[in-house]
Amino acid sequence: MDCAPLIARQRQFFLTGATRPQAYRQDQLRRLQTAIESQEAALLDALCADLRKPPQEAYTSEIGFVLSDIRHALKHLPAWMKPQRRRLPLLAWPGRAAVHPEPFGVALIIGPWNYPFQLLFSPLVGAIAAGNCAVLKPSEFAPHTAAVITQLIADTFPPEYLAVVEGDRQVAEALLREKFDTIFFTGSTTVGRAVMAAAAKHLTPVTLELGGKSPVIVCADAPLDVTARRIAWGKFMNAGQTCVAPDFVLVDRRIRQSLVDALHRAVREFYGDDPQQSPDYGRIINRRHFDRLSAFVPGDATGLYIPPMILTDVAWDAPVMEEEIFGPILPVLDFDALDEVLAKLRDRPTPLALYLFTNDRATQERVVAGTRSGGVCINDTVVHITGKELPFGGLGESGLGAYHGKASFDCFSHRRSVVRRATLLDFRFRYPPPKLSLARLRKLYRWLADG
Repeated sequence: MDCAPLIARQRQFFLTGATRPQAYRQDQLRRLQTAIESQEAALLDALCADLRKPPQEAYTSEIGFVLSDIRHALKHLPAWMKPQRRRLPLLAWPGRAAVHPEPFGVALIIGPWNYPFQLLFSPLVGAIAAGNCAVLKPSEFAPHTAAVITQLIADTFPPEYLAVVEGDRQVAEALLREKFDTIFFTGSTTVGRAVMAAAAKHLTPVTLELGGKSPVIVCADAPLDVTARRIAWGKFMNAGQTCVAPDFVLVDRRIRQSLVDALHRAVREFYGDDPQQSPDYGRIINRRHFDRLSAFVPGDATGLYIPPMILTDVAWDAPVMEEEIFGPILPVLDFDALDEVLAKLRDRPTPLALYLFTNDRATQERVVAGTRSGGVCINDTVVHITGKELPFGGLGESGLGAYHGKASFDCFSHRRSVVRRATLLDFRFRYPPPKLSLARLRKLYRWLADG
């Protein structure tokens, strides 16, 4: 596929300066908002067809999430765009300095299949707010949603501004061979490495939202029923296919069985005695991922159904502990001392999220200080990604860069330093030949450069 002409059209349009004014950006955000609202029913149907997402879950985690992002951007865009004043050292006096947020240019946004609308359009909100053009690549594994997205963008925006390119892995690779001004990718760590390698050929900045095995630590003082409900909710929504889903539980041995019992009760409360018949429980995206998960638990291949499963008696070196599960399977391991848990986690790749259940403030501080992760959520799961004032992103193998709220605007902006000098005064001592000895210059420079 030859993507070069599309990208060239977008770059030419960007260079006209049309996307830079605040009014233009706000108008495009409003047009996007109107288009999403008008296509809500089609999006809900598509998300159900691709992942069997129930409408309430699909709205809150996909459509409503993006609409909230748009409203937040519209409200705060004038402040985000305003240059930020900065102090200058005396060496540059008289003068003024400011940091100007400027759009990168043409952005490539590659979305995943698990939240095929939200994880493509949430970064798009940041790209529009920051004044960029964008090419969107939806996942081919969620074809119904991709089709609605393609039509929505084509009906709302000219292709020289925003465009969707559908296709499989070969199409993604063709796009990555082209030169973009910034790339935003959400997906697996393995593919993230390939995206970063492709971007390196053009020295293109990248944002990588990846994943990892996000642990849950449950201490002995945790209230069991609330803890179990919040873990089960975060784990089994979208049939476990969530990048920040709890991947495994580490529970104090003294309450291990009580927590397992409470988790089983929570699953029955959410999905009944037969989750396969529940309208609120999703399905695995395709046969390839179903087969991968079936190596751990049996399921119904015809319906791509894997039941919510809580595994006990799991060892640290068990196959299910080797890679991100990304499905409705929850291993539960126990521990005797918190120090052993922290040591184990430090030896593993940095996860996207870390969850802790305890009301003891000292333990909370100890775990936060003794671990590394993209984000931390204490006494709940997943909800930390909903805060507009909280940057969301990974660290190490779980990602690079962050977005949400102003962080999305910053993600798609180059922070350009601008210094304005006056010409009435011109201190001659800085010019050669030297006017001061090194000893005198050393004393003076500290005052001029540090002040």
